[in-house]
Amino acid sequence: MDADSTLDEAYERLHRTGPEFEGWLSNHGPMAVEAMVRHGHARRVHGWLDRYMDRLDEPPRGLSPVTGEDWRAALGDPGRLGDWLVFFAREVAERPWREVLETWWPRLLPGVAAGATHGVIRTGHAVHALLGHEDAPRPAELGQALGYWAARWQPVPLTAPSGTAGPAAALAGVPRVPDQSAGINHRLGQLSGLTGWSPALAALRPATDPGQARELLAEVTAAAALHYLPNAHGSPVMLVHAATAPMAVLRTLPALPRALWVDSLHAAWAASAAVTAAYAPAEPAPADALPTAPGSAEEVFELAARHGDEHVIKLADTCLEVHARTGRPEALAAVARAAALVEEPNV
Repeated sequence: MDADSTLDEAYERLHRTGPEFEGWLSNHGPMAVEAMVRHGHARRVHGWLDRYMDRLDEPPRGLSPVTGEDWRAALGDPGRLGDWLVFFAREVAERPWREVLETWWPRLLPGVAAGATHGVIRTGHAVHALLGHEDAPRPAELGQALGYWAARWQPVPLTAPSGTAGPAAALAGVPRVPDQSAGINHRLGQLSGLTGWSPALAALRPATDPGQARELLAEVTAAAALHYLPNAHGSPVMLVHAATAPMAVLRTLPALPRALWVDSLHAAWAASAAVTAAYAPAEPAPADALPTAPGSAEEVFELAARHGDEHVIKLADTCLEVHARTGRPEALAAVARAAALVEEPNV
């Protein structure tokens, strides 16, 4: 079976499950399998799914249909997850997927923190797959991703960049939330009152046109991936999303009108900064305690695939692209650190 068919079959299997399990944990299956297939590991996909899917729940039931007239009232209501999934299943079945994305991207983008940023991340993986082929399971996967994002829609306080700092310096200047004793919703809830939050977002240099926005977003993604290496001990799982969220937005840009690219940069930067504020440690690890790149890019993804944790796989997917863009070996070393710190799945 070829790689494209493997991915389509994997999507069909996963669409018999819900976007969340065990309360509100995100179903990472669609994101991980898309990354594995794209990096030449299609042979691992169904075995990985056989283990992973034992953890997943059935799709949620709906309460009341979402319509084109009352969607705003249902936005951000996790109790309406089943309704949103049905709504977007119909949208992508009846309209071209690019048209659906163009309509809903600006509506959903302010709620970029949805599901600990997994709404936008799953959407980015779905769009990436669709840009390769448009087989039937792929628009359906986009519908699942958008429905999940809409149900968990969650904004973060946003300030447009207006400073002079590059992404690495701006990210280093993001303040930590004071109370890191609970989950991400509690931590993100502190941002609006966090001294220095708005100035930290504003410190990033602005993009004045779509082309600049795309380049700056690539730099933000690279900065977050490189920031992970010395800071992963703050939360080796959650800090992954500081890099994978902007990467998801970056990969979506080719399917969006250029007029949406600057706003997309702003939201992606805020999401990356928010995860950093919520989970970065008080101090980075000393340089002599950090791993070096364990091999070539292909060997690093092999390491992640063997490890098997979905977050390590997703981080490897992002870090390999950062390495290809920048040549920085620290991007590959970040994957080795994730593999060392994240417990291998016992499934």
